[in-house]
Amino acid sequence: MTYSGVLMTTFQQHLMSRRTVYKFTEDEVPGDIITQALEAAATAPCHKHTHPWKFYSIGKKTRKSLIPDVQRLAKIKSEKRGSTNLEGDLQRAVEKIINVPVLFAITTKRNPEDLFREKEDYAATVCALHNMVLSFWANGVGSMWSTGSITREVETYQNLGIDMQKEEIIGFLKAGYPIVTPSVKKPSYDQLTTFLE
Repeated sequence: MTYSGVLMTTFQQHLMSRRTVYKFTEDEVPGDIITQALEAAATAPCHKHTHPWKFYSIGKKTRKSLIPDVQRLAKIKSEKRGSTNLEGDLQRAVEKIINVPVLFAITTKRNPEDLFREKEDYAATVCALHNMVLSFWANGVGSMWSTGSITREVETYQNLGIDMQKEEIIGFLKAGYPIVTPSVKKPSYDQLTTFLE
């Protein structure tokens, strides 16, 4: 097998083995691995070269500013489920923001005057996010794209300094070394593909 063939096999393995990781160790992710992920994200394809994405690295101080809204939203969710452990639910919700080793907010450009362009830019930003996910995975770092209600709150935009008239948060990306990698059965490509003559 040629060197390029080895690289392609490795890349294919990364694509096929990637899974969403929900629980992370406390180990820090080295800065160079985070930089590699950001570089990979910045090279994603986008129609008309609009490069509509932005990445906000959320540090400890800013994470603390999110806690009141995280708790408020967790309380609403807990009550809807009829949970009998409200305190535990609130603690888990806060830990998902505070304790994750790496936390990014990913945004895409808003374009209310051209909804087709806005749709294409959203798709491009998802490609950028997935490049980031795959780069992390290739370095042994798991991740989770979260679109929980906290990502849609006005207060979240304010706390992160994001102008919600110009940008839309498409989610938080949480990353770190996996405690466990879930085993998920994916449908075969032949179940999802129609070959037209």
